[in-house]
Amino acid sequence: MRELSELALAADEILERIATLSKFLDIERVKGEINDLESAMSAPDFWNNQETAKSTGSRLHALKQTISSVDGLKKMADDVAVLIEFASSEKQNAEYIAEADALVDNILSTLDRIELASYLSGKHDHCNAILSIHAGAGGTESCDWADMILRMYTRWAERNRFTMEIQDIQPGEEAGISSATVRIVGENAYGYAKAERGVHRLVRISPFDSNRRRHTSFCSVDVIAEIEDDENIEIGDSDLRIDTYRSSGKGGQHVNKTESAIRITHIPTGIVVTCQNERSQHKNRESAMKNLRSRLYEKMEDEKRSAMEKFYGPKGEIGWGYQIRSYVFQPYQMVKDLRTGTEIGNVQDVMDGAIDQFIHSWLKAGCPTERRTLGE
Repeated sequence: MRELSELALAADEILERIATLSKFLDIERVKGEINDLESAMSAPDFWNNQETAKSTGSRLHALKQTISSVDGLKKMADDVAVLIEFASSEKQNAEYIAEADALVDNILSTLDRIELASYLSGKHDHCNAILSIHAGAGGTESCDWADMILRMYTRWAERNRFTMEIQDIQPGEEAGISSATVRIVGENAYGYAKAERGVHRLVRISPFDSNRRRHTSFCSVDVIAEIEDDENIEIGDSDLRIDTYRSSGKGGQHVNKTESAIRITHIPTGIVVTCQNERSQHKNRESAMKNLRSRLYEKMEDEKRSAMEKFYGPKGEIGWGYQIRSYVFQPYQMVKDLRTGTEIGNVQDVMDGAIDQFIHSWLKAGCPTERRTLGE
């Protein structure tokens, strides 16, 4: 427990951090955006487009949460100052000091969380995410590794109260998966998940090798934002080739016996998207088109900033030299992010979805090529 003098120093630090945070978040601008959204929601035709209405409502809720959180921090900081004053006048009353100490811990924890969220300032950081996993060269080994990565993200989504929907999954020939596309739904899902874009490397003694030799496997992870309908992405009917087929995943009497799965090829770019998780062909097509629009938007952005070379190398190799993170199971246990240097020794915990430390370090490093600090 902190001494009275330490509590006074902590209180000063808290006030300084709250002031910096308020300036960084531009609270007055946030309040103005809230007023604009509330005005838009009061329009008679606002609820005609349910998807846009839902997105606007989510945005409004998030902005109000930001204001509420900062106001709550200021109130708690005032309470700390009062408790310190009481403790000083009562000859360091232990009860007041203990209460102030607990409140300081609460404030610091909340500040850390809000400051981290403040790094999500990208245009689409608040959006849902579409995450794709592809096994690298190596056959069964890489397919098994891709399946393990999929499980890791499923557990991570559960830990962060995101909803994960599998849109498409292709099994490996002997084990695991060769590829998978999932939709991660939740506030700031893309802002956090984008940290995972790149090549992931595994070193372990292979369970598929009777000689118990050590193997290195790779798989790539791509993450794009599920963009809103107001983005100007034009897709002509003549640019699309649409194929239907029977779902290959788990399903009941209907799912695997009708051609409800959809594969859409965008002919000008060669981008292919698939969706087979819904019973309805119409719903699968709707999800696939949303995926395609998001991928076309991301392609436009990549062409502007040449980001693909940064993440995958000049030719998009899934292999040596382009990995963002190494997972070593043998001869020792460690997971290391090669961009930030963050290391975790508890491999099992990481594979159970405890990857927030890697994501947070990457965000705080400025993502990491766009370095910035709070208040700059």
